[in-house]
Amino acid sequence: MKLGNLLALLALGWLCSQAPALASDEPAKLDNKACLSCHENGKPAIEVPAPGGETHKLQQVDTGKAGKSVHAKLDCVACHTDIVDASANHKKLYGIKPPDCVTCHTQLWEQAKQDGKEKEKARLGVVVQNIAAYKESFHARPDADHPERPKAYCGDCHSSHDFAVPMKGTPEREQWRLTIPKTCGSNCHEDQLEDYESSVHGELVMAKSDPKGAICTDCHTTHEIRNSSSDPFKLKNVEACGDCHKEELHSYRDTYHGQVNKLGYTYTAKCSDCHGNHGIKKVDDPDSKVSPQNRLKTCQQCHNEKKPGMPVATAGFVTFGPHANGHDFQKYPEMWIASKFMTALLIGVFAFFWLHSGLWYYREWKDHKEGRAVRHVDTAGLNLSPTAHFRRFGWGWRLAHLAFALATMTLVLTGTSALFSSTEWAPMVAAAMGGAKVLAIVHRIAAAVFITIFLGHFVYVMQRLLRDRSFRWFGPDSLVPNWKDLADMIGMFKWFVGKGPRPQFERWTYFEKFDYWAVFWGVTVIGGSGLMLAFPHITATFLPGWVFNVATLVHGEEAFLAAVFLFTVHFFNNHFRPDKLPPPDVVMFTGTQSIEEFRREHPAQYQRLVASGELEKYLVEEPSRPMHVGSVILGLALLTVGLTLLVLVAIGFFGG
Repeated sequence: MKLGNLLALLALGWLCSQAPALASDEPAKLDNKACLSCHENGKPAIEVPAPGGETHKLQQVDTGKAGKSVHAKLDCVACHTDIVDASANHKKLYGIKPPDCVTCHTQLWEQAKQDGKEKEKARLGVVVQNIAAYKESFHARPDADHPERPKAYCGDCHSSHDFAVPMKGTPEREQWRLTIPKTCGSNCHEDQLEDYESSVHGELVMAKSDPKGAICTDCHTTHEIRNSSSDPFKLKNVEACGDCHKEELHSYRDTYHGQVNKLGYTYTAKCSDCHGNHGIKKVDDPDSKVSPQNRLKTCQQCHNEKKPGMPVATAGFVTFGPHANGHDFQKYPEMWIASKFMTALLIGVFAFFWLHSGLWYYREWKDHKEGRAVRHVDTAGLNLSPTAHFRRFGWGWRLAHLAFALATMTLVLTGTSALFSSTEWAPMVAAAMGGAKVLAIVHRIAAAVFITIFLGHFVYVMQRLLRDRSFRWFGPDSLVPNWKDLADMIGMFKWFVGKGPRPQFERWTYFEKFDYWAVFWGVTVIGGSGLMLAFPHITATFLPGWVFNVATLVHGEEAFLAAVFLFTVHFFNNHFRPDKLPPPDVVMFTGTQSIEEFRREHPAQYQRLVASGELEKYLVEEPSRPMHVGSVILGLALLTVGLTLLVLVAIGFFGG
């Protein structure tokens, strides 16, 4: 036999002997059955190398759950596109990334948009929104131990193979909620889960299987999880508590803590600061942070000397009611009484004076419409200059009034920004001023200016009156109310409805006296309550904590009363009556008014001065043109600011 034939025969024999082996090396078909032969739940665990020399156990597939998941109809290789064979230690395609939920769902959504199927596949759009939130979340940050991977993948929470979130409102959804604490706690947050299990929330969810209990995602959200020490998280966390505890959130917003928080700042006490976070206990639990025996210690977490401007909380803090309200007499009798009193005061004052203003406007408007001429002043025989004016206010009164007006408007702006912190405009005011802390400082400076002017005026007036032996406390030049004021008020209402002549007013009308003495009431109530709140450690040393609740209520509502009264009734009486139009009346800026206007507004004083021959003592030349124009500009500016503040207050009252 030739050598070539012999070699061919030997090669053929070798090939035949190797045929079974060659056939067995062909890749098996890549279907789900082939994958599950190794990766089904119950099969031996498969470990693969992980960064840092460690190993990682691959997730096994529970076919029962996977068959009910949203991915049930997908082949394994639809996601695992890098796998090309069914052998151990898979050969993988070069350049193909491992399964990636983000990439897959994003591509599917882009394809849906190209196909015009956004509405049909709207759920994909929600998933993409969740992906965007996740990318900005705390979970997407690099893990401290393994910087090459994020803190948590989608699959760490969702278990990709059997992911199936039931529809909202279904019993299945409620049962699914109960599994979330275990998902978060068992995988990553073991310590937090341990605290949660013993909490009032955890007992509901994990011990009683009540889906109404708060779970991790209720407080931390689902995909946009933030660092719990960040301001955005702290602000949103308060709202999350309020989703379940609506009444408590509302009462919290009535406190200074809650007002500052709603303005967008987190340095005041929040829900978790008082109640804790994962281990929240019932109030009557001895381990609760807000139980009576622990409450002072809890307050001293913030109110301690370690923080600038925060003296140590004293005993009265314990009885402060962070959720006190004015409608529960059994729990908060002091607040109930204060609330009813302030409501009656507001209704009484506004009902009387708005009726007074409305009738007054109607009467003057009617007189103008009917062409009733305003009586002119007969100055014959008085030898008066044609430009003579009556000096009504000295420079001290005018300067004090201007400073009072500026301080009051500053107080209204800064105070109502806190009072109506839930409005859209309040946070903008706080931000424009440099933050809530600056807002509070400006408010207190304005209050100090206001009280200083008030005390200075009071001391000045009293020392002058006490030295004036001829002054009569109930005489025509006195601001002390007398019986004539009551008669004038009754006479005005008769004149309003055409049942009598207009009263003849003296130097001070009854409504001017009300304005004057209202400041005394306001300084006492608003100033006194404000001082209590500004120095809580002193207040709580001598008084019970419920005083803070009452002081906060009274301070805010009395300030609201003062602001609305000033910018409606006071503005009307002095600037917007038909006889005063067009505004402004500048007598408080120039200090003088024409003889004709003086005679019309204060006829009894005019007659008294003419009869006594003292009129000429009060006569001065008409203010210069620049003085008059400057006073008009100043008056219009103050009116504009006041009316703007009135609008802001109205927005806060009706819609805040």
